[in-house]
Amino acid sequence: MQKMHIQGVDKAISRLIMGTGDLRKLEEPQRMMLDAYIRAGGNTFDTAHQYRNKEVILGQWLEEKQLREKVVILTKGAHHDDGSPGPRVNPQAIRKDLLESLDRLGTEYVDLYALHRDDPDTAVGPIMEELNEHIQASRIRAIGASNWSFGRIQQANEYAASHGLIGFTFSSPNLSLAKPKEPRWEGCVSADADTCAWHGGNQLPLLAWSSQAGGFFSGHFTPDNHENSEMVRVYYSDDNWERYRRAAKLAAEKSVSPIQIALAYVLNQSFPTCAIIGPKNPEELQTSIEAMHIPFTPEELAWLNLEREEAAK
Repeated sequence: MQKMHIQGVDKAISRLIMGTGDLRKLEEPQRMMLDAYIRAGGNTFDTAHQYRNKEVILGQWLEEKQLREKVVILTKGAHHDDGSPGPRVNPQAIRKDLLESLDRLGTEYVDLYALHRDDPDTAVGPIMEELNEHIQASRIRAIGASNWSFGRIQQANEYAASHGLIGFTFSSPNLSLAKPKEPRWEGCVSADADTCAWHGGNQLPLLAWSSQAGGFFSGHFTPDNHENSEMVRVYYSDDNWERYRRAAKLAAEKSVSPIQIALAYVLNQSFPTCAIIGPKNPEELQTSIEAMHIPFTPEELAWLNLEREEAAK
């Protein structure tokens, strides 16, 4: 399992991060997948205060296996509809969500803490001050932003630098080969060309959620199959079907599958990346591990993403 480092965290972080979206009960097959991930060398788990019971189940499993000090926990807070409607990106909500997450997880600290949503009308100063209080109290090792624009991240980090504070050391938007036509969920941010260029310039690690675009490249979807309305709304476009066609062509050349090509695209960026995954069985996990080792040339990466065509428009 390939690993990377994020400033503030003393453990190396798996480039494949195990999501907890399907962690509804601590029984098979969920237990089997958690065990398989650890056996494969993985050590990083993605969860959130907004996922509610998922944090509790993950914490119970880590306690049962005595793994807490061997793994990395990424959890998130300040989601806009977690308990009350409207924006919740403020010091009070951050403190409430973090303390509750720590209690649910049964731990005194989280390695990675991200703000789950943004409220551009809220000044970055009080946010960074609050997060740094928790770093100083050893409740958080590193802070980041999920679904923030790179402009807001830069603004927050400039504030932190000018006030002697620790800034965001990672970002977690959506990044995938298939580009969403509109946000999959309210308040979501996807990494566009400008975002990727910004990450390339400063090398800030990006932890990609929905890295495989909801299974768009799995072969389960076709242009004339409209059974999944969310996939149609978000991903069905001429450009994405062309990306699928190119992924299939490159997959045949490299003797892999299109969905492995899609995951390898995320892991072959010019800046540090991790991919949050949700394999349903050990076979899917193994294909994701294999995808980590698929190399791309810069030309292949650009061709897959239609970059020459976009530049010509």
